[in-house]
Amino acid sequence: MSSDSIWIVGAARSGKTSRLIEQFCQWSKTVKPLSARVSTRLGSGHRRVGQTGRAILVLAANGENRLELADRIAVATQGKYTFNSTTPFGFFEQEVMLFWPLLVDSLELRVQFPLRLQPETELELATRLWRHELDEGILQQTGVSPNRMVRRTLDLLQLAAVSGTPIEAIPTILEQGFTQQSGQTRLWTSMGELLGRWREWCLTRGLLTYGIIGELYWRYLLQNPTYQERLASRYQAVIADDVDDYPAISRDLFEFLLSSGATGAFTYNPDGGVRLGLGADTEYMAQLETRCATVEYLDRKAGLAKDIGELAVNLAVNFDAFYPFGLSFSGEVRSIQTTSRAQLLRETAEIIAEAVNSKAVAPGEIAVIAPGIDAIARYTLTEILARDNIATESLNDQRPLSSTPAIRALLTVLALVYPGLGRLVDRDAVAEMLVVLSRQGNRPWEEEPEAEANNPTSKIPYLKSIDPVRAGLIADHCFCPNLDRPPLLPLTAFPRWDRLGYRAAAAYEDIVEWIEQQRRQQQERLLPSPISLLDRAIQKFLIFDRYLAYDRLAALRELMETATHYWEIDGRMQQIEPKSGGDSETIARFIHLLRQGTVTANPFPVRPDGPDGQTVTIANIFQYRSSRRAHQWHFWLDAGSPLWLSGGAATLYGAPLFWRSQQGRSWQSEDEETEGQQRLRRILVDLLSRCSQLYLCHSELAVNGQEQTGPLLPLIHNSVSYQRPAMGRR
Repeated sequence: MSSDSIWIVGAARSGKTSRLIEQFCQWSKTVKPLSARVSTRLGSGHRRVGQTGRAILVLAANGENRLELADRIAVATQGKYTFNSTTPFGFFEQEVMLFWPLLVDSLELRVQFPLRLQPETELELATRLWRHELDEGILQQTGVSPNRMVRRTLDLLQLAAVSGTPIEAIPTILEQGFTQQSGQTRLWTSMGELLGRWREWCLTRGLLTYGIIGELYWRYLLQNPTYQERLASRYQAVIADDVDDYPAISRDLFEFLLSSGATGAFTYNPDGGVRLGLGADTEYMAQLETRCATVEYLDRKAGLAKDIGELAVNLAVNFDAFYPFGLSFSGEVRSIQTTSRAQLLRETAEIIAEAVNSKAVAPGEIAVIAPGIDAIARYTLTEILARDNIATESLNDQRPLSSTPAIRALLTVLALVYPGLGRLVDRDAVAEMLVVLSRQGNRPWEEEPEAEANNPTSKIPYLKSIDPVRAGLIADHCFCPNLDRPPLLPLTAFPRWDRLGYRAAAAYEDIVEWIEQQRRQQQERLLPSPISLLDRAIQKFLIFDRYLAYDRLAALRELMETATHYWEIDGRMQQIEPKSGGDSETIARFIHLLRQGTVTANPFPVRPDGPDGQTVTIANIFQYRSSRRAHQWHFWLDAGSPLWLSGGAATLYGAPLFWRSQQGRSWQSEDEETEGQQRLRRILVDLLSRCSQLYLCHSELAVNGQEQTGPLLPLIHNSVSYQRPAMGRR
């Protein structure tokens, strides 16, 4: 037990993080000021000491929380003290990279400096490696697609790694846990063998995944005496926020630091566990309390949780309990009830618009939360609110890159410039590319001023514009399919080209001229790489001399980071296993990867510019809880959906089997039901702590036409039905 360590327990918004910052300020007095040491800034608030000396390790559950915590510490200390700010996974990766020579010696590896695989690249390479097993049906489960089967198997490696379970034990754990799935012994054994082969294949090529990084850290690096000595000398204290969301091997790290003389301060939310089922081990991390001398309980409850939290949980979870007839919530909880979901989306958006326009609440104090936000709901809410000039922000939107028109247009440009990719280009793709690349101005739907529209010679941002109809006509007559390099013919190939107008003709000629120039440079080897081509296209057509909305800019950043990573991995593979296909073969795989709907890794977190409080937040339950945000008004969309039991986040296959408290036991349907109720309780208490006005938005019928019978129906029936003023309806 560390005599100075502190364990802080409290609900959401009870002041846990503020208490951590206060503790940091006390401990930082023993750390040399920033001016006395060399410090390197690694992103917002991320500092690593450049000279010897024991610093403070600051951990947060995810990247967004890390940025906020680091900034708050920097403000509280006026930036005078150094600290290493990261996340648990970020720390494991940082240490594996930094002490790679130790791992090379202990594992007898003969590889160069390692590269980390993004999840989408990991999936592609593992699919190639396991192609025989997939084709022969060795790696197969009923009703599971091959891609999903590969992802499920890779997830088992990550779950084992972050729980501190040897990879060799995976088949046994699956056998013991899924006793109801008889006859699967061969599959479990095959999964273990394939993961062992995958691990060996990656290590011999210097490729690291999250799962391999986790295993290398807890199994080899943390057990290495040389590393232990270095680690103990680097940190005098550790501060960890929201440890209920940390993987089990984080506790091994913390216990070693505490045993080495470091002090610790940890916050724990009994109703947290957002990532439980996705790698976190909340119950195991809670036992870290025994290593702390002081335990502080912050009893303050925030938001609606202090008044109706217990009642809401009892109604939703303990639905068999008896309550007096006529029981209802106070006016802080209202329901919006419609028959169809389409009507519900419209009603919800219009009520939000009326509240904002009447100054009852600011847009930044409104959050729309649902188990899952589909494209229809996002589009409907965004479009209706846009009529009242109310902007929206989709929180950590996990949509495929290929769902963005600008990204699809850039992929078409790649296929037009590089040879041998004609099969990847069709008439519709070319038409969309012409529309996207010819648009200028901040909002493509904005109409041109009449004076500018009638002056074709003026250099205005709306000069080059091809609408979808004109783009379709041009693609029909000027695009010639070709397996090598499909040409874009001169506009005169269209008999009635004069009817297209000056702006469309000028825009088309500019695009064709630029593509031909890039083709010539590619043939003359003056185009360094496909990444350079993407960058040129973005600079030329998408962001030159204009402002892009944050979500569009984030999509472009995501594409560039994904492409850079993809070609970096391809370069490593070419060094080991040279192929004759060159750039065209790699580009074809890259385009196919994105077009099949793969969700790429999020780019490095960068917050949008401009003042806060100007956008309505749209998020699913998991993303909202992960962000630890709070808003005055909550609109719980699809409140009658049964998906509230799962929290809107899919639990990784077999995740409960790797919890330290569960290992060696079978996972039964009763366990699943109990865990679902506990998860619902955590969701309700957590979300109610983050708002002071709640609207339960419920439609009798779901999108598929079925009746909604979710666990929150008792809350809806006991709430006050919201009645809009008659004149307020549109």
